[in-house]
Amino acid sequence: MTNQFPQNPGQPEQPYQQQAYQQQAEQPKKKKKGGCLKWGGIGAAALIVIAIFANMGESSDTSEVASDSSTSSEALPADDSSANENSAANDEPEVSSDFKNALRKAESYSKTSNMSQAGIYDQLTSQFEEFSPEAAQYAIDNVDADWNENALKKAESYSETSQMSKLGIYDQLTSEFEQFTPEQAQYAIDNVDADWNANALEKARSYQDTMAMSGDAIYGQLTSQFEQFTPEEAQYAVDNL
Repeated sequence: MTNQFPQNPGQPEQPYQQQAYQQQAEQPKKKKKGGCLKWGGIGAAALIVIAIFANMGESSDTSEVASDSSTSSEALPADDSSANENSAANDEPEVSSDFKNALRKAESYSKTSNMSQAGIYDQLTSQFEEFSPEAAQYAIDNVDADWNENALKKAESYSETSQMSKLGIYDQLTSEFEQFTPEQAQYAIDNVDADWNANALEKARSYQDTMAMSGDAIYGQLTSQFEQFTPEEAQYAVDNL
């Protein structure tokens, strides 16, 4: 049995194979998808790699900046001097006007009268000044004075104005009137510029002129506990009247 296809009106009758070939030729060719997907995957992978390296570079730069910042922070010492100064200023106790005035008085007594530490304290707490013991103690604790130098100046004054002996000056400096320490008094008589023989002679002349004393009496007076010249100094005075 022979298959026959219906004939298209208006067109000549074509054999089956020719029609099939024409139908196949008229159909569009399908593109292969495999190649496009392959190149697309390669491109995507390349973009991913580039992005990874870019992120790594940014991370490295960020780490370096952070490291530099950390190093700079560690290298620079903290400037807390102002805070310490403010703290120290706040810790200082408030000084009353009486304390300040007592200190000013102490400085004046030291500079003008060359007084000792204990002498200034007694003067400040006396009925003449009437500072409190606390104010007087604050004053002598904070006064800028060299007690050895004060004792030396006192010794020079006693030698020049009263022609006192070396031991006489020492006793005067350590007395209740002056109240220098034994160490300060010793420093003074060790360093005072005095001629003890000349002092003894001046004393002998004074006794002779005012009391008309004999040489032996003058010698005895000069070596007494009151004057305390040495026998050699007293003999020099008597011999040179």
